[in-house]
Amino acid sequence: MKLLSFVAIKGGVGKTTLALLTGQYLASQGHRVLFIDLDHQSNLTHFYDVYEDSGTVANVFTGSGDVTILSVAPNIDLIAGSMRLDEAERRLETNPNQNMFLYDWLGENLEAKNLAQYDYVILDCRPDFGIATRNAIAVSHALFSPITPSDFAFEAKQNLEVRLDEYRKTEIVRPSRESLITAKLYFLPNMIKHNTAKSKELLSVLENDDNVVGQIPQKELFNRASKDNTVIDIMADQTSRNEHKAFFSALEETLIQIQTVSDNS
Repeated sequence: MKLLSFVAIKGGVGKTTLALLTGQYLASQGHRVLFIDLDHQSNLTHFYDVYEDSGTVANVFTGSGDVTILSVAPNIDLIAGSMRLDEAERRLETNPNQNMFLYDWLGENLEAKNLAQYDYVILDCRPDFGIATRNAIAVSHALFSPITPSDFAFEAKQNLEVRLDEYRKTEIVRPSRESLITAKLYFLPNMIKHNTAKSKELLSVLENDDNVVGQIPQKELFNRASKDNTVIDIMADQTSRNEHKAFFSALEETLIQIQTVSDNS
């Protein structure tokens, strides 16, 4: 079982969309996928028309109430997000174990929730470096962060790299002094428009960065996707694939790279 977190310092970079695409792609390949929605906006949860606020991921952090695993699509299950996660995080601000609640819950529920059935657990984090995000990072094998052609793209990239490095230094095992945070961070160029200066600049700077995985062009197609007709479904349709050949080629190559680096993590 591999645990992958999609993280970002700022919103609007396509984080949830890429988390969804990755999970849907892996499920289409016959793998069992569990989504855990740690974003207070719960967009991933709402994509699957789940709006109930009981048995959500918030209960992982409050320690009260059960956590429900919902079946939402073939090979895809979900632990729903909740706005109550904000309150749960605030209550944990003085708890010395605040970054390990998810780690403990996964260990305690491995058998009870049959978590070993999943090939991949995909965690969609909120765009910050708060308690829930740090919990996700602590359990992850690999981290993926979208980076878009914008004025603050490199600042956000550096911000995340610095904060992750600092986090690694705070969560250590004594007496070995080894960090509990072992996940490697990868960046995903997203919303690329090859005819614009900003996209060209972004790709040029990232060209020799070993931590960059694939690239995904800007495409209105994402806005037409639904739980009953996902981008992966559209990609499988030969007519659509021929119509958007370059886009689907880039997308599929990126998803394959995500799976490869995850499997090797």
